[in-house]
Amino acid sequence: MHVWRRIPDHAETPIALTIGNFDGVHIGHQAMLTCLKNAASQLGLPACVMTFEPHPRELFTPDQAPTRLTSLREKLELLDKSGIDGVIVYRFNYGFAKISPEAFITHILVNGFSVRWILVGNDFRFGARRAGDLAMLKAYAGKYDFEVNEMPSFTVGEQRVSSTGVREALISGDLNHAKQLLGRLYSISGRVINGDKLGKKLGFPTANIQLKHNKPPVSGIFVVSVHGAVASSPTKIIQGVASLGVRPTVHKNGKPVLEVHLFDFNQEIYGRHLRVDFLHKLRDEETYSDLETLTKQIAKDVENAKNYFLTSNTNN
Repeated sequence: MHVWRRIPDHAETPIALTIGNFDGVHIGHQAMLTCLKNAASQLGLPACVMTFEPHPRELFTPDQAPTRLTSLREKLELLDKSGIDGVIVYRFNYGFAKISPEAFITHILVNGFSVRWILVGNDFRFGARRAGDLAMLKAYAGKYDFEVNEMPSFTVGEQRVSSTGVREALISGDLNHAKQLLGRLYSISGRVINGDKLGKKLGFPTANIQLKHNKPPVSGIFVVSVHGAVASSPTKIIQGVASLGVRPTVHKNGKPVLEVHLFDFNQEIYGRHLRVDFLHKLRDEETYSDLETLTKQIAKDVENAKNYFLTSNTNN
């Protein structure tokens, strides 16, 4: 999969394109990507996605920006897995925010990428002050010889599938519903970094996973499965229990930390990139009076997580 991080002056080859944030790459996004790939195949064009980094609201209203479901790396990995030929990662900054809708069409879509077929949602807006819309795209389509297609909302039952819906399911601790909307287990990936080694001191050593953003959509204690811990066997899955939160017993006003205690595992994994799949929520994060009480609770969490695997008979 080719990744563009700048807009070419002139396109090397025409493309079929869809545009959006694609946070989470949920089943609604996946339906959109399937539609894109089918059309691209029929037209003999590369199937490409344009996405933005950071999310526009992270630039303009960072305190009100939505929680990220996926980091940029995770998003690119999911798009690659979906079979997309190329991704345009457009740096969203104040300069880009000032581009008029007309310039977006002519300079970026037409000159930069020679778009021949484009798919967007019915609520798609673009350009300065979000002045561009689906009607404008269609008005320019004939002049610049590209075809515009509208993707209807994708629903499960009566619910419209959206990144917001996934966030709401995760915040409420409903991992099964989140899995239904994502089409896969919710996961967080990142490198193992040095921590304060408190878990090891308490008898439960943990791998500290680097978080790319400080507002994860889940918090609490979870049963997890971990991918990538065994260098000699990349597909091997290790069971474990994870804590994702601010650790109020040992830190005041702390930032969120993802710590994973891996069962029956004793290897050096600093620097390794892991993917943590969240299977089941055991409880919310709590504050304890002392480390002894905390240690007893961790032991219970480990026991409950191991019982989960015994009764569910699954790593996934």
